[in-house]
Amino acid sequence: MVDSRQTNVSGHEPMDFIGVDACKKGWFAVALVSENNWKIGVFNTLGDLWNLWNPLGIIFIDIPIGLPDSGRRACDIGARKILGKRGSSVFPAPSRPALAAGTYRRACQINQRVTGVKLSIQTWNICAQIREIDSWLRHNPAVQPRVRESHPEICFWALAGGHAMSSPKKTVTGFEERYRVLDNNCPQTGHILRQALDQFRRSELARDDILDALALAVSARRPLESIRTIPPDPPRDENGLPMEIVYSLLE
Repeated sequence: MVDSRQTNVSGHEPMDFIGVDACKKGWFAVALVSENNWKIGVFNTLGDLWNLWNPLGIIFIDIPIGLPDSGRRACDIGARKILGKRGSSVFPAPSRPALAAGTYRRACQINQRVTGVKLSIQTWNICAQIREIDSWLRHNPAVQPRVRESHPEICFWALAGGHAMSSPKKTVTGFEERYRVLDNNCPQTGHILRQALDQFRRSELARDDILDALALAVSARRPLESIRTIPPDPPRDENGLPMEIVYSLLE
């Protein structure tokens, strides 16, 4: 079922720019339309989000989309290099063969065989969400151009003018640092944060999930010419899905 606690400030205008982050209850989404128009929501599935909101714009989502059959994705390697000490926040995507494994041990064995490295436990913990978006996009090809893989830490780096965050996001200092970056780029940050904290319990939605989704939405809303990809010319996987991480950098 879809969580019904969503708010649209203006009521009827279509949303254009959506940031989506996995959370404890499924997916948390922030949609930005204009300076004083947004929606927030928690959804069990991406299909629920799409069907209820019927977005007309673009979605930046923090989950691997294109998956390699062998080797490692250039976008993961590139993102980790950009972030430096914050690079560990980019979990390398599983290979497509490893994604089909039924246990973590088996997934590690397969991933090491086809990529040369085992699967991290952090990646294994989001494999259900990776399988969900992979299946959803492959069965809904018309959706594919509007749903782009991104990463909150890369978005924060870009929103801060090419400076990685200095502290982990779950620390008080790290949360405040990311809040300031968002507040400088989105004056409604405080309102959206308070609304989400009031509407959803921490057992459903963590504070940092709110900032992550908002960073994705703010990045998606920036001018089209500012959109960049890692790598610049992303390859596609066997199903035609791009292996990329997108962000927006104003120059």
